[in-house]
Amino acid sequence: YYFDDAQGQLVKADRCLRLRRQIAGDDERIFLTCKGPREQGKFKRREELEVELKDGGSAEKLLAAIGYKKALAFEKKRQVWRLETCSNGLDELPLLGFFVEIEGPHEEKIAQVQEKLGLADLPHIPQSYAFLIKNKLDESGESRMQVFFGD
Repeated sequence: YYFDDAQGQLVKADRCLRLRRQIAGDDERIFLTCKGPREQGKFKRREELEVELKDGGSAEKLLAAIGYKKALAFEKKRQVWRLETCSNGLDELPLLGFFVEIEGPHEEKIAQVQEKLGLADLPHIPQSYAFLIKNKLDESGESRMQVFFGD
C-alpha cells in the first residue's frame, strides 16, 4: 500500500511511503518504508528507511491521523535468489507481467550479474512498479486504485 497526502506531495518530490505485507510460507511480516528521491546513476537507486511492524492496521490508522491516505495498492509475487553479492527477484505484477529486479552493492556488480543472467541487452526500466501500474490504470481510464491478482 502506498500512501500520500491530499496534495500528492510525496509523489511530486519523487518519494514514497509504503506499507508492505510480506508473506513467505506461513511467515507474515509487515514493513513501513520511506523511499527518498532517485539518485543519479545508470540504475535506479534511492535511500530506503524501513522498520518492521507488528500491526499493519495500527500503522494505517497512525498514517491517516497525520494526514496520509492510501494512494495505490497492488499485489506482487516475488521469487528471490542470490548471485554473487546481488539479490535478484523475479517479480510478477497484475496488469504488467514479469520483471527481474537486481539489487547490488554498486552499478558495476549489478551490470556483471545482469550480463551473467543474459539480460544485458534488455532495456532498463527506471520507473517504479507503482508508477507503471498507476500509468496503466490511467491509460485504460480505470479509476480504481487497487490492483490484485484475480481482479
